[in-house]
Amino acid sequence: MQTEVFQGILIPFLGTTLGSACVPFMKNRLNQMVQRALTGFAAGVMVAASVWNLLIPAMEQSESMGKLSFLPAAAGFWLGILFLLLLDRAVPHLHMNSSKAEGPKSSLQKQVLLVLAVTLHNLPEGMAVGMVYAGWLSGDAGITAMGALALSLGIAIQNFPEGAIISMPLRAEGVSKGKAFLYGTLSGAVEPVGAALTILAAGFAVPLLPYLLSFAAGAMVYVVVEELIPEMSEGKHSNVGTVLFAAGFTVMMALDVALG
Repeated sequence: MQTEVFQGILIPFLGTTLGSACVPFMKNRLNQMVQRALTGFAAGVMVAASVWNLLIPAMEQSESMGKLSFLPAAAGFWLGILFLLLLDRAVPHLHMNSSKAEGPKSSLQKQVLLVLAVTLHNLPEGMAVGMVYAGWLSGDAGITAMGALALSLGIAIQNFPEGAIISMPLRAEGVSKGKAFLYGTLSGAVEPVGAALTILAAGFAVPLLPYLLSFAAGAMVYVVVEELIPEMSEGKHSNVGTVLFAAGFTVMMALDVALG
């Protein structure tokens, strides 16, 4: 069981690493339409994962509350939103295609600010994977090993293009291909670390699992609405991002039903 958990939390990180490894074979910049499409796909995966893998299991665990079974999920969801809002204000970072850094003033280099932005993005994904595996380990969350694996695979699929999206702007800023690959990979390292810490924390608070599952969902939805949807809707032909959002949602939904 421990081996399955270890492998499961590493799968999303592998997706980021493989995507970052594409840097030597690509031009310095991704085509804007391609970037919009990949961002839309990632957003669709994250929204579907939030619903099927996190919020629904959270409410199912609270069925004994009857008509009020939504309360733990709603409370945890809002805590996740507020947590990411706090991080967004507290950590200096720079979103792609933006010229102005967010958060407190900082003298950090642009490349570091870009990596910090993506790290903030990846943290909720690691927490989500950790929470689902914690639910499986608890044995009473209605989450199967294959259901947890489905989430890991879904996050890994959307992390693959993300690895390239992260590394290419760094390459365009003059960073060497090796360093761009390294920074892209490191930005994804927060996922297995966050997943492992979440599993450990959940082990001491099994009764709080519905709140923790929905907390991870809220954190992911914050990232989607704050960062991914604006990026996929920029410029002309924004419907490309919308169509790929639907594709990502469908892929994650299918993975969860087929494997879960």
